[in-house]
Amino acid sequence: MPVYNKLIRDRILEIIAADGLAYNSRVLQPEEHLTEIKNKLYEEVKEFDETTTKKEAIEEMADVLELLHAALKVYDTDFDELEAVRVKKKEKRGGFDEGLYLIDVEDK
Repeated sequence: MPVYNKLIRDRILEIIAADGLAYNSRVLQPEEHLTEIKNKLYEEVKEFDETTTKKEAIEEMADVLELLHAALKVYDTDFDELEAVRVKKKEKRGGFDEGLYLIDVEDK
């Protein structure tokens, strides 16, 4: 029996049961849930880094976005609040759209 010990999507247990397989699972406490969301984010970002096609990249970005939505729920907030913070930071410091790459800065 393979051991996973990781956060899974909400319908995975239904899919496993539909295949006639037995499993062990549990519901995480909020603190554990957030830790596992962070762990899964690292995994998904690594997978995004390893993509070689646009389709694969979009799939992995969707997984990252889904995890951000889950983290927002744990923090009892919503995507609108996150987006407002993103816009405010972008207005103040800019975004990452231009692909600027800082090499060095002269010392004072």
